[in-house]
Amino acid sequence: MTLKDDLSAIVGDAFAAEGLDRGLGAVKTADRPDLAQFQCNGALPAAKVAKKNPREIAQAIADRLAGTAEFSEVSVAGPGFINLKLSDAFLSAQVDAANDGARYGGWLHETPEKIVIDYGGPNVAKPLHVGHLRAAIIGESLKRILRFSGDEVTGDVHLGDWGLQMGQLISELKLRQPDLVYFDAAQSGPYPDEPPISLKDLEEMYPVASAASKADPARADLARKATKELQDGRPGYRALWKHFVDLSVAAMKKDYADLDVEFDLWKGEADADPLIPELTDDLKARKVIEESDGAQIIRVARESDKKEMPPIIFVNSQGAVGYHATDVATIVDRKRTLDPDRILYVVDARQRLHFEQVFRAVEQAGYYPEEQLEHLWFGTMNGKDGKPFKTREGGTLKLRHFIDMVTERALERLKENGLAEGYGEAETNEIARQVGVAALKFADLSNPRTSDYIFDLDRFMAFEGKTGPYLLYASVRVRSVLEKAKNAKAGDPGAIKITEDAERDLALVLLNFADVLRETYEKRMPHILCDHAFSLAQAFSKFYASCRMVDEADPEKRASRLGLASITGGQLDLVLSLLGLDAPERM
Repeated sequence: MTLKDDLSAIVGDAFAAEGLDRGLGAVKTADRPDLAQFQCNGALPAAKVAKKNPREIAQAIADRLAGTAEFSEVSVAGPGFINLKLSDAFLSAQVDAANDGARYGGWLHETPEKIVIDYGGPNVAKPLHVGHLRAAIIGESLKRILRFSGDEVTGDVHLGDWGLQMGQLISELKLRQPDLVYFDAAQSGPYPDEPPISLKDLEEMYPVASAASKADPARADLARKATKELQDGRPGYRALWKHFVDLSVAAMKKDYADLDVEFDLWKGEADADPLIPELTDDLKARKVIEESDGAQIIRVARESDKKEMPPIIFVNSQGAVGYHATDVATIVDRKRTLDPDRILYVVDARQRLHFEQVFRAVEQAGYYPEEQLEHLWFGTMNGKDGKPFKTREGGTLKLRHFIDMVTERALERLKENGLAEGYGEAETNEIARQVGVAALKFADLSNPRTSDYIFDLDRFMAFEGKTGPYLLYASVRVRSVLEKAKNAKAGDPGAIKITEDAERDLALVLLNFADVLRETYEKRMPHILCDHAFSLAQAFSKFYASCRMVDEADPEKRASRLGLASITGGQLDLVLSLLGLDAPERM
């Protein structure tokens, strides 16, 4: 239950007592916060049913609510709006109840689900770059939010490790080093444990091989044949493939770790490949799949379509499989091994057609319900020129270089603001990393997921305004107040007793957490939670400026205000954690 749920139930009882639908008591945040904190508009639709004046109905409801412990004032405004102000005693009790040191009033899903969230998607042999950033940041935050809300969530990186790029790499290496044992068709192993190339070699080879295949039909044919032989199980090619994957994954794990992004599964397209023959036979037997120009396709168009919906190529004319087939097989694999209630894909907007095709195909095949598959697409992170973020030279910026860049800028900003002074070098560098990553993540998450946004490092690195560094500083300031109170022997945080406007405003923001978390969960939109974090930091700043805490003379007020500081710090740190931000102990 959330605060609005509780208030709606109370007002709903009053409507029911008047012989009206209980649902008319739905409460919302007031449109005029200068007049009230909450409002109910149910008297207007009630009037149509009861054939009465809406103000008459609203006044009857207000009379029933007047004098209750929850409200200090209930009034009627305009054509029949019911304005509600909460009593200080009710507010105090609600904040006290939320100050549990764990959930801090956070909403909990009444019917938890088992969910798989696919939010990585990097390709083997290519270094992570800024294009991988949004999927990782948004996916990690959603995973944490869903888990905290009660769901059982499995995060899968879903590597691109089985497509044409593998054949391009194998054929490129064969041209460079044809005498390697992996290319001896008569050899079936064992093969060396150490890879024949380094990660640096692998990253250099990929763009060369890709460009050569595009420019030269003969090279493209070699790559296609190598891909087919790999997928058919040629031992030497499988051994090379494993080396490529191991080298790439080790580098990916380091980059993801620096972003505080973790995956439960490191599966890829290759893990689904063994299912392809079985699924092909099954789909043929049930006439879901058909042959077209030597390829095996699934037609997914519907009569109601208003746009062209191309068929899926499940197996191409050369017998190789692509992303459509492996994505269908991956859903089947997840169904068999994890049996999730829902599968979420955090993948950019350019893949909307692809996932619509895949979702339709698995529904048509009876493998998994389309309504339980969600493509949580996102927009593009652009540079100040409005185009996808690039290096100054126009190239794609590696994620490793990007993380280093924001960390260096964070260190500069810390020094400019006189922060992290007198700490050891290691601690200062770690604080800089936390601040830099917070700036990066909050800049991304604070924008609606479906929107493009401009990445402005100088603006997002500021310690004032709606930024990650500002929120980290707010967290550290709350912690500092509590530490100062402890050192001054000012007493422990105690029961909440609200008496001042700044306390009321802070309490209302704290109690809004449950509604915010539910909305974030239902809409899969982390920016809603970002707005709450900023509102909470602002409300505490006003409270900090208006109300004495450590040096408050009245022991009861001092304990109450320290209690408000304690729950604010706890809830703020929790929200930051759900967003994937890690606040330092000091700054």
